Amino acid sequence: MRILLVEDDERLAETLAEALSDQRYVVDMVTDGEAGWQQVRVLDYDLLVLDVMLPELDGMSLCRRIRDHGLTVPILMLTACDTIDNEVTGLDAGADDYIVKPVDLQKLFARIRVLLRRQSSTASPLLEWGALCLNPSTYEVTYQQSLIHLTPKEYGLLELLLRNGRRVLSRSVMIEHVWSLDSPPEEHTVKVHIRGLRQKLKAAGAAEDLIETVHSMGYRLNQQFN
Repeated sequence: MRILLVEDDERLAETLAEALSDQRYVVDMVTDGEAGWQQVRVLDYDLLVLDVMLPELDGMSLCRRIRDHGLTVPILMLTACDTIDNEVTGLDAGADDYIVKPVDLQKLFARIRVLLRRQSSTASPLLEWGALCLNPSTYEVTYQQSLIHLTPKEYGLLELLLRNGRRVLSRSVMIEHVWSLDSPPEEHTVKVHIRGLRQKLKAAGAAEDLIETVHSMGYRLNQQFN
């Protein structure tokens, strides 16, 4: 899941981005509303977190612009103003929810989970491929009901593979979806993480080629084990 954080307080933005990354989200950060709008135009985000007071284009105006262009991405507003009028204004502008600063991280995580569940059109939250199961709500991965402990990047890669099934994903596509824009790795890094993911799946009883390599193209899940 990819989140865009638009916050001009760089210290707060870095704190929130780190906390969200620990929750298995890929986070892109920008510090003004116009930059936020440019990001929304070029990338598909699962959720936006917008500060109300932003340079160039304030959060309320950005929210209205996004909705005026027909985009339905969930929007969570951040504000230092704890008043009903401000909350109503934000919701009327098209926001889906509202968090007052200072931000309580556990409350933020819970609100984000609710918005993402609401946005999902999938009847079941579970992503399954044969005996392999990933629960996006709890971040748990199991094989034949045995829990597998993955790093955030391994988890992100596996979730991406499960959401795409037999579609071949190149390393560059994986980088685009699993790493933030400000710290993209070399493509070889993807190979290293895939190797680690395969080893953990194999240790849990899965076939070594459950994630198969398509020569010169990328990776996909092996139909044989679905």
